[in-house]
Amino acid sequence: MNCIIIDDEAAARTIVAHLCSQVDNLDVIEEFPNAISAMKFLNRNDIDLIFLDLHMPDFSGFDFIETLKNPPKIVLTTSDKNFAIEAFGYDCIVDYLLKPITFPRFLKSVQKAQKEKVTPRVAAAPAAPVVKESTALVEKELYVNIDRRLVKILFEDIYLIEAKGDYILIKTEKKNYTVHSTLKKIVEKLPDSLFLKVHRSYIINFKKIIDIEDNSVLIAKNVIPISRSNRPELMRRLNLL
Repeated sequence: MNCIIIDDEAAARTIVAHLCSQVDNLDVIEEFPNAISAMKFLNRNDIDLIFLDLHMPDFSGFDFIETLKNPPKIVLTTSDKNFAIEAFGYDCIVDYLLKPITFPRFLKSVQKAQKEKVTPRVAAAPAAPVVKESTALVEKELYVNIDRRLVKILFEDIYLIEAKGDYILIKTEKKNYTVHSTLKKIVEKLPDSLFLKVHRSYIINFKKIIDIEDNSVLIAKNVIPISRSNRPELMRRLNLL
């Protein structure tokens, strides 16, 4: 059974790797100090099991799991016992190990993972947004009411939409438009292939992102905050190298 270790503490990774070395047929393929580098690896490799630290800077273990479309089996490793109930709400999490980890307890986790591997759960296929995606294939523009005129705005020209009270500000490469509407209404008109709500006040065209740093993105000259709940979906959509 192939596994990887994700933990921001080098000593913790060393301990888990040593425990793995004492178990037959359990091979550590790679170790990672953060979730982002692990995500890049998983985009290219299949793994049976992940030993995942729950608390890491900027990107928690739960955030990381949310980015995975087909997660392998996961054993959480943490010093915090307060999230065990939340952890077992995820089908992919097979055990919750509290640090410091003893070998008998570690072995029991591996045995659970091996059992799950032999008799895997059949995950239900996610419901596809049929109506919205099919609409996106046909529609390439949006018409907005500006001073009693219907103005056409191409989706590909929009890089940012910001909530402004009872109005929204649509920013394009050529011009900005203030429209009497809400983010909730306009997000239903936008194609998922281009747009994502990253904050309660912002929708972005993620194809226009220049860079991402911590919990914000840079689009044109705008630094846009990313809420914790929306960050996993943004990371999932990015074509990470």
